[in-house]
Amino acid sequence: MSPSRWPKRIHLSVPHMSGREQQYVQEAFSTNWMTTAGSNLDYLEAEFGRRTGRHCVGTSSGTSAIHLGLRLLGVGPGDEVFGPSLTFVATANPVAYLGATPVFIDSEERTWNMDPEVLREALEAKSKAGRLPKAIVVVHIFGQMAEMDPITKVAAHYGVPILEDAAEALGATYRNQLAGTFGQVSVYSFNGNKMITGTSGGLLLSPDELAAARARKWSQQARDAGMDYNHSELGYNYRLSNLLAGVVRGQLEVLGERISARRAVFERYRQAFASIPGLTPMPNPPDHFHACWLSCFTVDKEAFGMSSRDIIRLLDDANVDSRPVWKPMHKQKLYENHECFGGRIAEKLNLNGICLPSSSSLSDSEQTFVIESIRSMHRKQA
Repeated sequence: MSPSRWPKRIHLSVPHMSGREQQYVQEAFSTNWMTTAGSNLDYLEAEFGRRTGRHCVGTSSGTSAIHLGLRLLGVGPGDEVFGPSLTFVATANPVAYLGATPVFIDSEERTWNMDPEVLREALEAKSKAGRLPKAIVVVHIFGQMAEMDPITKVAAHYGVPILEDAAEALGATYRNQLAGTFGQVSVYSFNGNKMITGTSGGLLLSPDELAAARARKWSQQARDAGMDYNHSELGYNYRLSNLLAGVVRGQLEVLGERISARRAVFERYRQAFASIPGLTPMPNPPDHFHACWLSCFTVDKEAFGMSSRDIIRLLDDANVDSRPVWKPMHKQKLYENHECFGGRIAEKLNLNGICLPSSSSLSDSEQTFVIESIRSMHRKQA
């Protein structure tokens, strides 16, 4: 029953170089700024600052930026931090790095992100118990933003700051406001599979210049000012290199093109599957601009004729990479004993969800092969 194989692996999401990156990488080489300082890094922080109106700090990864951001918000041993259950583990792990405890919140079906009503109920319960969380981590998954208005309102009501994880949603907007400009601290990622990449790297954003300066100091082993090697607080080796910043700098020049390409990939899938029962695209509410980092669908096993996992296995046989929607944190062995408010929607999305090849460099012939492979699975079940 396996469809024919594509000769070369069609991956889920791959880097897409423009050629402009080489200019800035070569500049780092020619000036010998092969360190965690230099014109590329300076430019990147300034340009993201111009675009977002925030103070920016280049970091070695999105995860390290989350770690620094949580520390800026005062998270420490014994604290609790709310976050979505439906996310990648890198969202929850930095909470544990700081000795705090992640508490998970269910998703809602309109955006697949943190449910504002479940969040409100969780905050109310914790407030009555006299144990409000130290922070709330809000994640925008697969390129679509969470419902930030009700989330920010309920967080402000209880006086709990938000760390906004926009690693998967660079370029997305909610009611015309950019992802990464809502939280007291926000984070982008330049991992190799993201919208734009430096092979690795991340960015911390804050409206507070002094907070950004503290994070920058911590990212460089927290060395105090002056000639001697004095250290009065704990630091990390978390600074983005000038070389990799050059790659991101070149990528940033084509960010709009990359978003348009990924949105076009999603739209071709959506149109191609519109007549196939049992395949439903990830919702895109009208007040959201979906950056479509990944093209995601849910599969109704009865209507389509097989499960999402069956499709994933058959696509793998055809040399096509596809993945389930994130496995909820409360179902992970690492965090299965942690508190979770709700969880049914996150579990359902993981069970039925599928992420299809979504690279901005995906060719028409590659995408047609993926589409026809899935169509053939349905026809054979009809």
